Amino acid sequence: MARFDVVGVGNLNYDIIMLVERFPEFHEKVSAENAFFGLGGAAANTISWLATFGLRTGYIGAIGRDEIGEAHISYFRRLGVDTGGIKTVDAPSGVAVAIIHGEDKRIVKYPGANLLKEIDFDYLSGARHVHLSSNPPETIVEVVNFAGERGITVSLDIGEAALPRDVEAKVDYLMMNEDEYRRKFGSLDLSLSSARNLVVTLNGGGALVRDDKGNVREVRGLSAEVVDSTGAGDAFDAGVIYGVLSGWTLEEAARLGMLLAYLTVQKVGARSAVVPLEKVAEAARETGIELPFGRS
Repeated sequence: MARFDVVGVGNLNYDIIMLVERFPEFHEKVSAENAFFGLGGAAANTISWLATFGLRTGYIGAIGRDEIGEAHISYFRRLGVDTGGIKTVDAPSGVAVAIIHGEDKRIVKYPGANLLKEIDFDYLSGARHVHLSSNPPETIVEVVNFAGERGITVSLDIGEAALPRDVEAKVDYLMMNEDEYRRKFGSLDLSLSSARNLVVTLNGGGALVRDDKGNVREVRGLSAEVVDSTGAGDAFDAGVIYGVLSGWTLEEAARLGMLLAYLTVQKVGARSAVVPLEKVAEAARETGIELPFGRS
């Protein structure tokens, strides 16, 4: 039996988010209407949801010898996330600063300790599933090949990272947004990706999914007033992972992902909306989203 249901591999950041009426001009100062300070990192946000849902989770990443690093460890331990794969290094912990006006977002990141992340393959071998987000191509290739040789399923939120086609074909669940997919493949034709299963979130809400049998489905989105989109994609990934590991269809799993993203964009901060599974089930009933929680 695997030690972990899911191990996340990715960055660990401290997020500083400011909501403004307008962006400052050159050499101008403006006051933020609201601000949020909290822990972040794409794969770490996803693991936070999954740990809160009761899955056995671990993480591979790197932090500095500073208060931010200590906060990451404390937070994960509080959720029950195993921190044995997180290395402490001689560099400042990563920081991300976002300035948001409506749906327009400007982000500056300092990777810091994240650049010194090392993959502990002994640790990774204890996983039933591994999730990667915000990793360099060489890390993705190493982890995907390692997981494939050991029967560990892989989900990958690839972003803008390049990936050899033969490695892409080993990815069990490839996740991208519409813009990323169009830039990579030139259209929204889901047959162009060699990944076993594919999930593409659409601009304006909703998603397209293609399963390993080639079946394509569209998942409708939920209308929400977007306060802050930070972490919405990470929440979506968590829904997909929880669903498929629970034996749901890819379409059902994507519906859960859509609901988690819907909850996230109505809060400021990537993890502000993280709630236990029973609260998510309640939100599903309120929004009319049919999800097979009884089969989980």
